[in-house]
Amino acid sequence: MATANTFNRGRKLVVSLNLTLDGFLSGPDCELDWHFDLWTTDMAKALCSYLEKADTLLFGRITYVAMAKYWTSRGMDITCPDEDKAFVQMMNSYKKIVFSNTLTKPLWNNTTLISSSLKEEVAHLKMQEGGDIIVYGSSQLVKSLMELDVIDEYHLWVHPLTIGNGKSLFKNNTIQMQLQSSQSFCSGVVLLNYKNNKARKKQP
Repeated sequence: MATANTFNRGRKLVVSLNLTLDGFLSGPDCELDWHFDLWTTDMAKALCSYLEKADTLLFGRITYVAMAKYWTSRGMDITCPDEDKAFVQMMNSYKKIVFSNTLTKPLWNNTTLISSSLKEEVAHLKMQEGGDIIVYGSSQLVKSLMELDVIDEYHLWVHPLTIGNGKSLFKNNTIQMQLQSSQSFCSGVVLLNYKNNKARKKQP
């Protein structure tokens, strides 16, 4: 998890997404079987290394409900592999902020429900001390963050397949990015880490 050294470099808002080669986040009915079929141990280790730099997770309602159900039960699973235990512990212990107008109570520990201004809340989070702020999935929330141009980095896990139809994030959006690093995995998935130049220029 985030250390004291992390606090000195400024908080980044990082979006981590799984994509097909033709740019879809999921199938038309939110199918993600293609993602789970290609998930490997080396990908899990890479994901864990980025989560260690963070201490806060942002969610939209749909992704939050699904992840709360999965990760709370995963934490009690005695068959959980050793390489997954650190990730499970971070997911369950980190601060979670959910943007929703319909949720009335938290479903996961360390959760804060927000129904007020997204722009103001993100600005407030970035001014606080702490590690990175990560968004997993949550396509509607990500679209809103893209419109506000407050995303600092995109971690795009590109899977070596096409599905022809589905939910797209970047359609009708133009974003100027700079490639920071890339990493390939045994499944053929490639992780591309991009910096959003415009968002970083707005940082003081």
